Amino acid sequence: GFSHMCLGLMGPGDTAIVPAPSFPIHVYSVMLASGNVISLDCCDPDAFLSNISYACEHLEPKPKVVIVNFPHNPTTTCVESDFYVDLVRLAKRFGFLVISDFAYADICFDGYQAPSFLSAPGALDVGVEFTTMSKGYSMAGWRIGFCTGNAEMIRALATIKGYYDYGIFQPVQIAAIIAMRHCDAAVESITTEYQLRRDALCDGLERLDWKLTRPQGSMFVWTPIPEPWAEMGSIEFALKLLDEAGVACSPGRGFGEEGEGYLRLAIVENSQRLRQAVRQIDRCLKAETTTTGS
Repeated sequence: GFSHMCLGLMGPGDTAIVPAPSFPIHVYSVMLASGNVISLDCCDPDAFLSNISYACEHLEPKPKVVIVNFPHNPTTTCVESDFYVDLVRLAKRFGFLVISDFAYADICFDGYQAPSFLSAPGALDVGVEFTTMSKGYSMAGWRIGFCTGNAEMIRALATIKGYYDYGIFQPVQIAAIIAMRHCDAAVESITTEYQLRRDALCDGLERLDWKLTRPQGSMFVWTPIPEPWAEMGSIEFALKLLDEAGVACSPGRGFGEEGEGYLRLAIVENSQRLRQAVRQIDRCLKAETTTTGS
């Protein structure tokens, strides 16, 4: 659906602003539509908005689409509702359209509740929001979600999807409807479990003196590579953890050059397995330190 929306809105020469570091589909959806990508760092939401404004004021052609994704994959950056109020104001001022990827709407911690882009006044005039069932409802692999928002943008999406596919297997659609109508308690339980996993992983890494920020949302922990291994680069360090510690994580470089120096760790395993992963990382890095010191 996300790439189909870009195909419905963009063409050769059109430009889209994409948050960086970038979940790959956000970049490649624009490229598949023959569009140009402007990557803007989103780790500071206020600076992200300022840079959107600057790009719209100074670049030609002006950006046609702005993609947002909060809670953000991979950095876990979160925003408050006033962020979207300001984004809608910019969209109306400069005439761009907004595509919000709200994949982690339900996976929020410590009392934080991620705001919807569509909650901002005027959002329906300028954008749409994609929501997936794969995260909060644990329906990953079912390939089911939905898009809501601006009617003209939805019509463009429907036109493209009419060419590319003819709908999702009906039992999957019915299962999603039942989940949304009757499974709110399950979503709360799933979110509680993810918070326990986050705490297990972050507690362990903090004991190893890793300098990380606990995420308020998403299914990931985004952390700088600790010294003295930062100079290895994220790909080499991720391979080291895979080969020597038996722990798989995503190198930050896989999300663009802005992600270099970081790792993304997913909290998709249970807490016991995450604690074991920390122990294995600890043994791996201590072994190298001991070898180097001797």
